[in-house]
Amino acid sequence: MKRIDEREFSQIRPHKFTKNFVRNPRGSVLIECGNTRVICTATVEHRAPRWMKEQGKSGGWITAEYQMMPGSGGRRIPRRTNGRSTEIQRLIGRSLRAAVDLTLLGDNTITIDCDVLDADGGTRCASINGGLIALRLALNDMFVCEEIPTIPMDEFVGAISVGIVDGIPMSDLCYEEDSAAEVDMNVVMTEGGRFIEVQGTAEKEPFSIEQMNAMLNLAHGSIGEIITLQRECLSVYHDQK
Repeated sequence: MKRIDEREFSQIRPHKFTKNFVRNPRGSVLIECGNTRVICTATVEHRAPRWMKEQGKSGGWITAEYQMMPGSGGRRIPRRTNGRSTEIQRLIGRSLRAAVDLTLLGDNTITIDCDVLDADGGTRCASINGGLIALRLALNDMFVCEEIPTIPMDEFVGAISVGIVDGIPMSDLCYEEDSAAEVDMNVVMTEGGRFIEVQGTAEKEPFSIEQMNAMLNLAHGSIGEIITLQRECLSVYHDQK
Protein backbone atom coordinates (compact mmCIF):
# COMPACT_ATOMS: atom_id res chain seq x y z
CA MET A 1 0.00 0.00 0.00
CA LYS A 2 1.19 3.52 -0.82
CA ARG A 3 -0.01 6.74 0.74
CA ILE A 4 -1.90 9.28 -1.34
CA ASP A 5 1.11 11.61 -1.54
CA GLU A 6 3.75 8.84 -1.71
CA ARG A 7 5.04 9.50 1.82
CA GLU A 8 6.43 6.81 4.08
CA PHE A 9 4.00 5.77 6.81
CA SER A 10 6.13 7.50 9.46
CA GLN A 11 6.81 10.61 7.38
CA ILE A 12 5.24 13.98 8.18
CA ARG A 13 4.02 16.29 5.46
CA PRO A 14 6.31 19.15 4.37
CA HIS A 15 6.12 21.83 7.07
CA LYS A 16 6.87 25.53 6.55
CA PHE A 17 6.73 28.29 9.17
CA THR A 18 6.66 31.93 8.04
CA LYS A 19 7.10 34.05 11.15
CA ASN A 20 5.93 37.67 11.53
CA PHE A 21 3.31 36.98 8.85
CA VAL A 22 0.92 39.59 10.28
CA ARG A 23 2.24 43.05 11.16
CA ASN A 24 0.25 44.17 14.21
CA PRO A 25 0.27 41.27 16.72
CA ARG A 26 3.16 40.76 19.14
CA GLY A 27 3.80 37.42 17.44
CA SER A 28 2.48 35.77 14.30
CA VAL A 29 3.21 32.87 11.98
CA LEU A 30 1.75 31.20 8.92
CA ILE A 31 2.11 27.44 9.29
CA GLU A 32 1.79 25.25 6.20
CA CYS A 33 1.75 21.46 6.52
CA GLY A 34 0.91 19.84 3.24
CA ASN A 35 -2.21 21.62 1.99
CA THR A 36 -3.27 22.75 5.46
CA ARG A 37 -2.55 26.43 6.19
CA VAL A 38 -3.22 28.25 9.46
CA ILE A 39 -2.43 31.81 10.57
CA CYS A 40 -1.57 32.00 14.29
CA THR A 41 -1.28 35.35 16.07
CA ALA A 42 -0.47 36.31 19.66
CA THR A 43 -2.05 39.35 21.32
CA VAL A 44 -1.04 40.63 24.76
CA GLU A 45 -3.32 42.31 27.31
CA HIS A 46 -1.68 43.80 30.38
CA ARG A 47 -4.09 42.29 32.85
CA ALA A 48 -4.72 38.84 34.20
CA PRO A 49 -8.21 37.31 33.99
CA ARG A 50 -10.54 38.44 36.76
CA TRP A 51 -11.16 34.83 37.87
CA MET A 52 -7.46 34.47 38.71
CA LYS A 53 -7.59 37.45 41.04
CA GLU A 54 -10.84 36.22 42.57
CA GLN A 55 -9.20 32.86 43.30
CA GLY A 56 -6.06 34.54 44.67
CA LYS A 57 -3.82 33.17 41.94
CA SER A 58 -0.74 35.09 40.83
CA GLY A 59 0.81 35.20 37.38
CA GLY A 60 -0.69 35.42 33.93
CA TRP A 61 -2.75 33.34 31.55
CA ILE A 62 -2.65 31.96 28.01
CA THR A 63 -5.84 31.26 26.10
CA ALA A 64 -6.72 30.50 22.50
CA GLU A 65 -9.42 30.94 19.88
CA TYR A 66 -9.82 28.74 16.79
CA GLN A 67 -11.87 29.34 13.69
CA MET A 68 -12.09 27.81 10.23
CA MET A 69 -12.44 30.53 7.61
CA PRO A 70 -15.57 30.30 5.43
CA GLY A 71 -13.67 29.06 2.37
CA SER A 72 -11.22 26.76 4.14
CA GLY A 73 -13.11 23.53 3.42
CA GLY A 74 -15.06 21.98 0.59
CA ARG A 75 -18.15 24.01 1.44
CA ARG A 76 -18.64 27.41 3.02
CA ILE A 77 -18.23 27.33 6.79
CA PRO A 78 -20.37 29.90 8.67
CA ARG A 79 -18.57 32.43 10.89
CA ARG A 80 -19.68 31.17 14.27
CA THR A 81 -18.30 29.27 17.22
CA ASN A 82 -19.57 25.71 17.50
CA GLY A 83 -18.85 22.78 19.78
CA ARG A 84 -15.95 21.56 17.66
CA SER A 85 -14.15 24.91 17.59
CA THR A 86 -14.70 25.38 21.33
CA GLU A 87 -13.20 21.97 22.06
CA ILE A 88 -10.21 22.66 19.78
CA GLN A 89 -9.44 26.09 21.21
CA ARG A 90 -9.47 24.65 24.73
CA LEU A 91 -7.00 22.01 23.54
CA ILE A 92 -4.75 24.69 22.04
CA GLY A 93 -4.84 26.72 25.25
CA ARG A 94 -4.05 23.70 27.46
CA SER A 95 -1.19 22.69 25.20
CA LEU A 96 0.47 26.11 25.10
CA ARG A 97 0.07 26.73 28.83
CA ALA A 98 2.06 23.54 29.39
CA ALA A 99 5.04 25.22 27.69
CA VAL A 100 5.12 28.26 29.97
CA ASP A 101 5.72 29.02 33.64
CA LEU A 102 2.62 31.18 34.15
CA THR A 103 3.87 32.51 37.49
CA LEU A 104 6.62 34.38 35.58
CA LEU A 105 4.23 35.87 33.04
CA GLY A 106 3.16 38.72 35.29
CA ASP A 107 -0.33 40.19 35.18
CA ASN A 108 -0.63 39.54 31.46
CA THR A 109 -3.00 37.55 29.26
CA ILE A 110 -1.81 36.24 25.91
CA THR A 111 -4.46 35.18 23.39
CA ILE A 112 -3.47 32.91 20.53
CA ASP A 113 -5.84 33.24 17.57
CA CYS A 114 -5.74 30.38 15.06
CA ASP A 115 -7.49 31.02 11.75
CA VAL A 116 -7.58 28.11 9.29
CA LEU A 117 -7.16 29.27 5.69
CA ASP A 118 -7.04 25.82 4.08
CA ALA A 119 -8.09 22.60 5.80
CA ASP A 120 -6.63 19.30 4.64
CA GLY A 121 -6.47 17.44 7.94
CA GLY A 122 -4.56 18.14 11.15
CA THR A 123 -5.77 21.71 11.65
CA ARG A 124 -5.81 21.48 15.46
CA CYS A 125 -2.28 20.10 15.50
CA ALA A 126 -1.08 22.76 13.05
CA SER A 127 -2.68 25.40 15.29
CA ILE A 128 -0.73 24.13 18.31
CA ASN A 129 2.53 23.94 16.38
CA GLY A 130 2.11 27.39 14.87
CA GLY A 131 0.64 28.82 18.07
CA LEU A 132 3.80 27.82 19.94
CA ILE A 133 5.88 29.96 17.58
CA ALA A 134 3.51 32.95 17.79
CA LEU A 135 3.58 32.63 21.58
CA ARG A 136 7.38 32.49 21.73
CA LEU A 137 7.67 35.54 19.46
CA ALA A 138 5.31 37.46 21.76
CA LEU A 139 7.28 36.41 24.84
CA ASN A 140 10.53 37.48 23.18
CA ASP A 141 9.04 40.88 22.40
CA MET A 142 7.69 41.29 25.93
CA PHE A 143 11.12 40.47 27.34
CA VAL A 144 12.88 42.97 25.05
CA CYS A 145 10.33 45.63 26.07
CA GLU A 146 11.01 44.79 29.76
CA GLU A 147 7.41 43.75 30.37
CA ILE A 148 8.54 40.42 31.83
CA PRO A 149 11.85 39.67 33.64
CA THR A 150 12.63 36.50 31.69
CA ILE A 151 11.27 34.37 28.85
CA PRO A 152 9.18 31.88 30.83
CA MET A 153 9.00 29.09 28.23
CA ASP A 154 10.15 25.89 29.92
CA GLU A 155 10.20 23.68 26.83
CA PHE A 156 8.69 23.53 23.40
CA VAL A 157 5.47 21.65 22.65
CA GLY A 158 4.35 19.87 19.48
CA ALA A 159 1.31 18.01 18.18
CA ILE A 160 0.58 15.50 15.43
CA SER A 161 -2.31 13.44 14.13
CA VAL A 162 -1.73 9.71 13.76
CA GLY A 163 -4.08 6.90 12.85
CA ILE A 164 -4.63 3.48 11.39
CA VAL A 165 -5.65 3.33 7.74
CA ASP A 166 -6.24 -0.06 6.12
CA GLY A 167 -4.67 -1.68 9.16
CA ILE A 168 -1.46 0.37 8.93
CA PRO A 169 -0.34 2.96 11.53
CA MET A 170 0.41 6.30 9.83
CA SER A 171 1.62 9.71 10.93
CA ASP A 172 0.32 13.16 9.98
CA LEU A 173 -2.91 12.20 8.23
CA CYS A 174 -4.25 14.32 5.41
CA TYR A 175 -8.02 14.73 5.08
CA GLU A 176 -8.55 11.75 2.77
CA GLU A 177 -6.59 9.46 5.08
CA ASP A 178 -8.31 10.85 8.16
CA SER A 179 -11.78 10.34 6.69
CA ALA A 180 -10.94 6.70 5.85
CA ALA A 181 -9.11 5.89 9.12
CA GLU A 182 -10.18 3.03 11.36
CA VAL A 183 -8.53 4.86 14.26
CA ASP A 184 -7.90 8.60 14.55
CA MET A 185 -5.62 9.99 17.26
CA ASN A 186 -4.25 13.44 18.10
CA VAL A 187 -1.19 13.56 20.34
CA VAL A 188 0.35 16.59 22.07
CA MET A 189 3.71 16.22 23.79
CA THR A 190 6.38 18.30 25.44
CA GLU A 191 9.90 18.42 24.08
CA GLY A 192 10.96 16.17 26.95
CA GLY A 193 8.59 13.45 25.76
CA ARG A 194 5.77 13.93 28.28
CA PHE A 195 2.16 13.75 27.15
CA ILE A 196 -0.16 16.74 27.38
CA GLU A 197 -3.09 15.22 25.57
CA VAL A 198 -3.98 11.99 23.76
CA GLN A 199 -7.29 11.98 21.87
CA GLY A 200 -7.92 8.59 20.28
CA THR A 201 -11.11 7.24 18.73
CA ALA A 202 -11.95 3.96 17.04
CA GLU A 203 -14.12 4.86 14.06
CA LYS A 204 -14.81 1.19 13.24
CA GLU A 205 -13.25 -1.70 15.17
CA PRO A 206 -11.72 -1.14 18.63
CA PHE A 207 -7.92 -0.95 18.62
CA SER A 208 -5.41 -2.95 20.67
CA ILE A 209 -2.73 -1.82 23.10
CA GLU A 210 -0.14 -2.83 20.50
CA GLN A 211 -1.76 -0.59 17.90
CA MET A 212 -1.98 2.27 20.38
CA ASN A 213 1.70 1.94 21.24
CA ALA A 214 2.59 1.89 17.54
CA MET A 215 0.69 5.15 17.02
CA LEU A 216 2.25 6.76 20.09
CA ASN A 217 5.72 5.80 18.90
CA LEU A 218 4.99 7.36 15.53
CA ALA A 219 3.71 10.50 17.27
CA HIS A 220 6.81 10.73 19.46
CA GLY A 221 9.14 10.68 16.46
CA SER A 222 7.04 13.07 14.39
CA ILE A 223 6.68 15.61 17.20
CA GLY A 224 10.44 15.55 17.65
CA GLU A 225 10.80 16.52 13.97
CA ILE A 226 8.26 19.32 14.35
CA ILE A 227 9.95 20.77 17.42
CA THR A 228 13.25 20.80 15.53
CA LEU A 229 11.53 22.82 12.78
CA GLN A 230 10.02 25.19 15.38
CA ARG A 231 13.44 25.83 16.85
CA GLU A 232 14.97 26.39 13.42
CA CYS A 233 12.24 28.91 12.60
CA LEU A 234 12.91 30.82 15.80
CA SER A 235 16.68 30.28 15.75
CA VAL A 236 16.38 28.99 19.30
CA TYR A 237 18.28 25.80 19.96
CA HIS A 238 18.60 23.43 22.88
CA ASP A 239 21.38 25.36 24.62
CA GLN A 240 19.28 28.56 24.65
CA LYS A 241 16.18 29.63 26.56
